[in-house]
Amino acid sequence: MEIAYSFAGLVVGFIVGLTGIGGGALMTPILIVGFGIPPVTAVSTDLLYAAITKFGGSFSYARKKLVEWRVVILLLSGSVPGSLLTLNFLEGLGGLEKVEHLMNITLGVSLVLTSIAVFFRTRIRNSVVLLKGTKFEKHGRRYRPAVTVLVGLILGGLVTLSSVGAGALGTAVLILLYPRMSMQNIVGTDLVHAVVLTAIAGAGHYSMGNVDLWLLLFLIMGSLPGVFMGSHIGTRISPKVIQPIMGSLLLAIGMRFVLAG
Repeated sequence: MEIAYSFAGLVVGFIVGLTGIGGGALMTPILIVGFGIPPVTAVSTDLLYAAITKFGGSFSYARKKLVEWRVVILLLSGSVPGSLLTLNFLEGLGGLEKVEHLMNITLGVSLVLTSIAVFFRTRIRNSVVLLKGTKFEKHGRRYRPAVTVLVGLILGGLVTLSSVGAGALGTAVLILLYPRMSMQNIVGTDLVHAVVLTAIAGAGHYSMGNVDLWLLLFLIMGSLPGVFMGSHIGTRISPKVIQPIMGSLLLAIGMRFVLAG
């Protein structure tokens, strides 16, 4: 079984390197459906898995000065309280069955939203570019900090409950709110925010005794070489080919959890 966990990590790491889509959107469903791991353990372990695997990438972007720290702080101002409130809510919910039901529903909704973000990422960016310099954009700047904090609050809850959303959803939101940022800055900013958020949420779940450290170790052993291989091949494949495939896959998995819930 340990080899199977590492192989799953290898496959997900490869897809993450190939597409840039967060591992939580794939790893958590694989652990629940493929290995029969309880949703609480799958989500909790995957949060720390995401924090560890994304740390190297975030460090690289920060070193190249491709991180907008003001935006990171605004997002964390909402997402950290959102995560802590959600963890507190889970502790007081009572009954493992209720917690797992809530996680399954949230996971399904997060996957569906992520699939939409993947499908329309390019269209969103192209549409936002057309708004540059318009009155709509100028008025939007006034409320942008408050909206960013609110978005962080929502992401904090979603990610803590499902381990999904910090990647593709975060990127889509940043494209909408900050059209003047380059795509590299958006990815770097979202990555740093995701690392901090998943680390805090994962630590909270760990304190509740939900994390399987052996499972985490075997997943990481497989994912690191997988990410390297996927990144090497991904530079040769057009996003026009990858995005529809990944969007369809995430939509199908998300609907499975929504209907099952």
